[in-house]
Amino acid sequence: MTSPHLTRLILQDFRSYPALELRIAGRLVAFIGENGAGKTNLLEAISLFSAGRGLRRADLGDMAREKGAGGFAVAAEISGPMGSVRLGTGLEPAGSEGQGPRKYRIDGEAATSSTAFNDHLRMVWLTPSFDGLFSGSAGDRRRFLDRLVLAVDPTHGTRVSALERALRSRNRILEVQNPDAGWLDAVEREVAETGVAVAAARRETVGQLAGLIAKTRSELSPFPWAKIHLEGPIEAELATRAAVDVEDSFRSLLRVNRPRDRAAGRATVGPQASDLLVRHGPKDIAADRASTGEQKALLIGIVLAHARLVASISGIAPLVLLDEVAAHLDPRRRAALFNTLHALGAQVFMTGADRHIFTDLPAGAERFHVTPGKVAPLD
Repeated sequence: MTSPHLTRLILQDFRSYPALELRIAGRLVAFIGENGAGKTNLLEAISLFSAGRGLRRADLGDMAREKGAGGFAVAAEISGPMGSVRLGTGLEPAGSEGQGPRKYRIDGEAATSSTAFNDHLRMVWLTPSFDGLFSGSAGDRRRFLDRLVLAVDPTHGTRVSALERALRSRNRILEVQNPDAGWLDAVEREVAETGVAVAAARRETVGQLAGLIAKTRSELSPFPWAKIHLEGPIEAELATRAAVDVEDSFRSLLRVNRPRDRAAGRATVGPQASDLLVRHGPKDIAADRASTGEQKALLIGIVLAHARLVASISGIAPLVLLDEVAAHLDPRRRAALFNTLHALGAQVFMTGADRHIFTDLPAGAERFHVTPGKVAPLD
């Protein structure tokens, strides 16, 4: 297994940073500063070297610094067993024809998309936006799951986007008083094909993650193990039938449901309505019935297990981005978290407002003080 190490981060007109060049040596790295200082912006910049739109899922234009030229650039040097590689991404300032496309570069050569970065880096992250995951909507859990899948299968985002486009097309056709039957059949065929592919990828990742958790779980761990299950009729069919047969039944179901879906304004059955069910393993209760602290610990346990899964599947230890993850942990869980992260063998980036939270980081960790637009070594 390889363990990439981000050794230099360069920002230009990104979020709150007019310009920044930061050299990094540690495996465990803490960014410490007041709220609004720009700590999360650093994690977001790093996250752009993964497939997708980064940990905030923000529009590209929103990443450009206010009062800047309208574009931005982010570059990173990555050290690995094959030597050093330079990755870059950014957005050119808007011209007379509007905002240009996002750019991607590897060692100065153009790449087609962020998926190309996956040959050099994999990434997992946890942010405060996930804190209400278990009690939130099924849509939030699907997006969380899709991020897990994307870390092991970089093409998953393309499938999800294709499914969303096909569903929107079907909704528009159903709004017509007497839609063309051939046109509707063609769109539903696309929905069925892409929908089953999305469901199969999700089901595969959930199964692998559940298996890894079962093999490595410990009743003594301060991060309780989770029981996870993907619920949905398409996913259930995939357990016993071939994908091509599930596509046929899904397509038939879409045809039968046309009147109901027209009234609802959306497709009521399919992977876009599935849910990720999570239970607190040691207590055998639904995750949303656990205390707030238990839910946070359970979520951390899932993300740590996912990092191990990514490493075992891809052969690349992922960079781990943890935004404000230790702030609400008790001292015992905080110490256990740092020890577990140290044992992962991956490079880990954390943020926090209180420097005392990171007092017990293992030897060799780095701490940086973040103020608006600036980052400096703290030690």
